[in-house]
Formats: sequence, C-alpha cells, structure tokens
Amino acid sequence: MIDFDLIRSWQRQAVAVLRVVVADAKGSTPRESGAFMLVTETAQTGTIGGGQLEWDSLARARQILRGEAGREESRFVLGPQANQCCGGVVVIRYEPVFDLDAELRAIRAHRLSWPVLAVFGAGHVGRALIQAASLLPLSLRWIDPRADEFGAVPEGVRVCVTDEWEREIASLKPGDGALVMTPSHTLDALIVAAALERGDLAYVGLIGSRSKRRRFEAGFRDIGLSQAQIDTLVCPIGAQGLRDKRPQIIAAFVAAELAARLVSRSD
Repeated sequence: MIDFDLIRSWQRQAVAVLRVVVADAKGSTPRESGAFMLVTETAQTGTIGGGQLEWDSLARARQILRGEAGREESRFVLGPQANQCCGGVVVIRYEPVFDLDAELRAIRAHRLSWPVLAVFGAGHVGRALIQAASLLPLSLRWIDPRADEFGAVPEGVRVCVTDEWEREIASLKPGDGALVMTPSHTLDALIVAAALERGDLAYVGLIGSRSKRRRFEAGFRDIGLSQAQIDTLVCPIGAQGLRDKRPQIIAAFVAAELAARLVSRSD
C-alpha cells in the first residue's frame, strides 16, 4: 500500500523520487504488470513483490537518483538471475516523478475503481475490522450514527455519521459489498434485507451465529426474498471453525474472506 503521509513529507522536503514499475511480467512473477513503488535515496513506499527482484531494483533506482546509472529498463529472469524460483520474466522501468501532486492524484483516481465496502457499525468488531480491511484494495465507507464510536480512523476510510442506511445501500454500485454489524438485530435485519434485495452486490456479510442466521432467514422469506437471494448472505462471517471471539481474530478472518470474495473481483 502507498503511504500518503510519507509522500507528503517528500513534497515538503522536495526530494527526488523515482517510480519503479513492473512494465511487463510473463510467467510466474511476484507482482503483475503495473505494480509499482516510489523510491527516494533513503525511503520507499509500495512494493513490486519483495525478494531479490525488489532489492536489486531498489539498488538500481538509488544509483539512478545519485547519477551513477542511466534509466534503462532492467530485465530479470526470475531464477538464475534474481535468485528467486518463480521462473517468470519481469521488466522493470524507472520513471522520474516530477510532480508528486499529480502522482497522488493518479493514485487516488485509481482507487476510485476499487470496490466499495460499506461497513455498518462502529463497535469493537467494526473498529478491528476497519483496521484490517484498510490494508486491502477496497474503498471503505464506515457508517454509524454514533460519532464518538469510531475511534482512530485509518487513512482513506470515509466515515459517515448517519442513520440513513437506506441511502447508503442505494449508493452502492453493482459489485460492491456491505458488511453489517450494528448493535441492533432489528437494524441488522433491515439493512441486510435491503442489500440482498438488490441482488447485484458481490458480498453481503452479517455478524452473528448460525442461529441468528436461521431466525433472519425465516424473516427474509416472510417479506418475499427468494431463497437464491438469501443464500448469497455470508453469515457467520469469517467462519473458519474457530470459536475465538476476540474482535481482532474475527477481523483477521473476515479480511481474508473479503480478499477472496470481493477484492478478487477488482483486478
């Protein structure tokens, strides 16, 4: 993930920056074409996959920044050359960044293509989940009418202090997601029913037990939702056979679930 605060510090210091990008990737490689990192002589943000490939690319970038090497592309055969057994071929391009404001705008514009996950509820699990999910390529909307409940908000998370949950569900695009964990089972049911009724969300999750799901399913059938719609509900969320109910543990498993069910839809 890109560290916006670090980039802003580079702006204040007027340091030279290179954009080190995977220009081409064939076969088995650590990252895909387009992956990049921003590099100065002393710092970096982002990643092109780690390992020897990234280490060598960092060293080359810093040689360029010091005027000790040209900006010719580097071609790595992963295996014999880079001491990585992936076996693919990667071409790395070194691009000077003349305008960090423009770079930040481009990164933010790209993030607009990420799926939106609307998280309803700022309780203990909600706070832990937001911290974990903020590391994923998701646009997070955190919704709760209780302004004092949010606590520390990670970079890029949009806080919505509102009880207008109908508007929040309606604002989602096809392929977005909703995760419901409010303090009220009645409110949970209303939000989930509206999300399922849409029929076009990639993920609808509800915190709770299997018994809670059974009660909710009966109510959903009573209001006319089809079994096909009901079957798309993920509840319990993050169900991995563990009975650990600590918020951070639940959040870790739900983040993995989101990566598999929602993030993978947004290449």
